Amino acid sequence: MDNKIRIAVAGAGAIGRVHISVVRLSSTCRLSAIVDPSPTAVALAKEVGVPLYATLADLFANDRPDGVVLASPNNLHVPQAIECMAADLPMLLEKPIAPTVVEAETLVRLAVERGAKILIGHHRAHSPIMAKAREIVCSGRLGRLVAVTGSAMFMKPDQYFQDAPWRRELGAGPILLNLIHDVHNLRMLCGEIESVQAFASHAVRGFPVEDTVAIALRFACGALGTFLLSDTAASPRSWEQTSRENPAYPTYEDEDCYVVVGTNGSLSIPTMRLKTYPNAEDRSWWQPFVVGVDDVVRHDPIRLQMEHFVKVVRGEVAPQVSARDGLNNLRVTEAISKSANSGHIVYLDM
Repeated sequence: MDNKIRIAVAGAGAIGRVHISVVRLSSTCRLSAIVDPSPTAVALAKEVGVPLYATLADLFANDRPDGVVLASPNNLHVPQAIECMAADLPMLLEKPIAPTVVEAETLVRLAVERGAKILIGHHRAHSPIMAKAREIVCSGRLGRLVAVTGSAMFMKPDQYFQDAPWRRELGAGPILLNLIHDVHNLRMLCGEIESVQAFASHAVRGFPVEDTVAIALRFACGALGTFLLSDTAASPRSWEQTSRENPAYPTYEDEDCYVVVGTNGSLSIPTMRLKTYPNAEDRSWWQPFVVGVDDVVRHDPIRLQMEHFVKVVRGEVAPQVSARDGLNNLRVTEAISKSANSGHIVYLDM
């Protein structure tokens, strides 16, 4: 027998299949089972050669794994996470941690009480691009942080909504489904978000759910930010279309989705283009910048996330993205939705 960590994946949808592929490619873990009650999961389990269980209870009763990936629908995240905690099993819980902040707070409280090992699936946190960007910001090369501007503008095809009509309804829009990834990235780069104000529109598609959002952010460090979000925009300015990390998307090497600006320079991400003043004592718009590009090695962050999860299961490291991180990300997205609906600034207590 090998000493690979045995991983079960709950959820055989799109992201579940990604995790299954990653586990099968890993040299440190192997797929032990799939948990999914849908008929489509039968063929997948047969294809990859592992047992299929309808529920986590069935899995735990028959074949206890070392860790579980919860890639099930959002409404199952909390009850399934509680099942894993009751079984004392580490879990990689896909984002969002829960459908609502109230549910997420309950889950975090239980996790703290039980000392549960929970890694939240904000996979971009494992991106070498983000690690390098954070290193540059924290090093002081940009000076004191002043502002950040970001975007996640892309085009979801009509078929996306035809295949799953629930995606047209409130709560299924790009704020919760897409922006939450960028929220974690912004928190990594600039620290905690103190308050938000947002304007949302559904003018293009006319669905009940938003399709475009403009957001203003105030960070606890004093920096300000702006962010444009749209899933109906013919634009490549999103992480997937600029980072070159996911081969499923076409990419554009000359585009960025974030620009972080300090008192001594700016960093464009993910091209990693830097513009800094050579002399911190002689900064002026009359002075030219030193222009360069910081090198970064690009790897699939989902694969790196799985290798990190293996170390969490073994007790070698603490989760890089904790349950509390997942809660705080959800708090920000919920505040953005609340602000867009009310027209008021929403203050966060992180």
